[in-house]
Amino acid sequence: MSNSETFSRIGDHVSPVARVSAAMSGLVGDFRALQADLQDKLHKQEERLTMLDAKMTTPKGRPALATSAADMAAPHRKAFNAYLRTGDDDGLRGLVVEEKALSTAVNGDGGYLVDPVTSQGVKSVLDSTASIRAVASVVTVEATSYDVLIDQGETGAGWADEGTGTAETGTPSIDRISIKLHELSAMPKASQRLLDDAAFDIEAWLAGRIADKFARAEASAFIDGDGVDKPFGILSHPAVDNDVWTWGNLGYVPTGSDGAIGDGDAIIDLVYALGAEYRARASFVMNSKTAGALRKLKDADGRHLWSDGLAAGEPARLLGYPVLIAEDMPDIGSDADAIAFGDFAAGYTIAERPDLRVLRDPFSAKPHVLFYATKRVGGDVSDFAAIKLLRCAVA
Repeated sequence: MSNSETFSRIGDHVSPVARVSAAMSGLVGDFRALQADLQDKLHKQEERLTMLDAKMTTPKGRPALATSAADMAAPHRKAFNAYLRTGDDDGLRGLVVEEKALSTAVNGDGGYLVDPVTSQGVKSVLDSTASIRAVASVVTVEATSYDVLIDQGETGAGWADEGTGTAETGTPSIDRISIKLHELSAMPKASQRLLDDAAFDIEAWLAGRIADKFARAEASAFIDGDGVDKPFGILSHPAVDNDVWTWGNLGYVPTGSDGAIGDGDAIIDLVYALGAEYRARASFVMNSKTAGALRKLKDADGRHLWSDGLAAGEPARLLGYPVLIAEDMPDIGSDADAIAFGDFAAGYTIAERPDLRVLRDPFSAKPHVLFYATKRVGGDVSDFAAIKLLRCAVA
């Protein structure tokens, strides 16, 4: 017997090397069996989830639930398109557009909620229109009004050391301004033959017509609306000479020339009539005729006070401040408040509801179909110290 055979077997016992080899073989076999079992369980779990996903369809008679913005927009737009073209509202009545509130596309006030794509198209046009909306503070609310709390004074402050008691400081005066929302409507119309044309993009056409009507109505109301079934405009509030300005009024700076802007010094006075805390975000608001007159003004060195934007799309600037062209502002004339200057994000607040609804009317204007579109919006001056006016009058 060789030495190797002597060491590999002592009597009938297996050597330690053989034992380790056998144990490792068994461990590998157990691991492979465990791996196969896990893969089998994962495969069965995947099949079970697939079956559950297939079964999670809405029972007959219940509306389909949209769980994401993308899932919501596609069926809503398809159903809205069918309603606009043919008047078929079954898809809209059975559509749930919000999971939390379980609200349907049928609006309680009448009409059907416009699909998100069309609604966003209208909003984009309104935001980019030459209107106070472009510089004002815009908030979205679900209520019929929006309250703004204004601190008219500064909270008191004082100095003290470790050994001296702190005296009681003053309390600011808080003013509440309630902005009521009003219904804004537009009624574009189209022929049924045009609606039957599949190549006609009904949503884009409707969004463009609604946005155009809404933009014009809003722009006018935000400037001189009287608050009766429309927002309060900036110029609807009383204006007093800025030297005797009090809260609840807008302060104006006279040009020194009746019915004229003058040499431009009054515009500089207007800028510095506004508080320093507002000037950093301030802008001018005027119509095109006034802008045309101001482009001709020069300083003592012959340089124009007006400068065009450095890049396409940038607003022109007057004395370094951006200029917004709002055609509803008054022309230069006797006692006219032709220019407004201020921080409109602080000074004017627009409140609106997010829903835009449309009601189809195929009867009132046959053979045309009317689309009665409505939304709710309100606006008012929220800080009377943040806006100043230039009045074409003698000081």
